This record gives sequence, structure tokens and C-alpha cells, in this order.
Amino acid sequence: MVRMSVLADCLKTISNAEKRGRRQVLVRPSSKVVIKFLQCMQQHGYIGEFEIIDDHRSSKIVIELTGRINKCGVISPRFDVPYDEIEKWIVNLLPSRQFGHIILSTTYGIMTHDEARRKKTGGKVLGFFY
Repeated sequence: MVRMSVLADCLKTISNAEKRGRRQVLVRPSSKVVIKFLQCMQQHGYIGEFEIIDDHRSSKIVIELTGRINKCGVISPRFDVPYDEIEKWIVNLLPSRQFGHIILSTTYGIMTHDEARRKKTGGKVLGFFY
């Protein structure tokens, strides 16, 4: 089976492990985008520490789960989101305003929708978690 999206596989694996009540999950393969996405989740306290294991191929990641993730997913295709349309995406994807995050890939790097609004920039939507 051909792997279409590394990020989608990673988030689905995390979501399934969270539903099963696991404390740790092994994700493979790894990529720069997956690592940045996980750093955003870690900054907001949705996952614990994660460790990148380099096996001289595509490397693996071991993630400590905290039990805070209700849902996480990828938006495919990666739609363009101008600065003034971020609000529409928040309303469509997240359950409420105070809750959850949308991850955007901007010219300033991969960040949440809050940071993108502060920097007054748009980008391509990668995914969401809450």
C-alpha cells in the first residue's frame, strides 16, 4: 500500500491510540511537517514529550499522550487561507472559539491560527486539533 500523506497517517495513529486510552504511541515515518505539527500540539499541552528515533531511514517518533485530544485531523487539499478568511475556517472546523487550534503553513513557518492572526498573515491550512 502506498502511503499518501505522512501527516494524515500520523494524526490518525495518534487519534486511534488516544481513543484506546494508550499512554504512548509510535509513529512512522517522520517528516519536518509532522515534527512542527507535534511541536504546536506540545506547546498547547495536547501531547507530552516526544522523542525522534533516527534509524537511518525515515525515522520514528515516540509520543507521550496526555489524554487531552478529542479529535485531530488533516485538511486535504491544503487550501489557501487569506488573513481575512481565517475566521471562517475557525467557525467551520472548531467546536468553539476558546477551544482547539488550526495549523497553518505560512511564510513565517508552521503555526497556529492565533499566531498567524497576530502576525497578520495567511497561509495554507494543514490540519486541526482539539
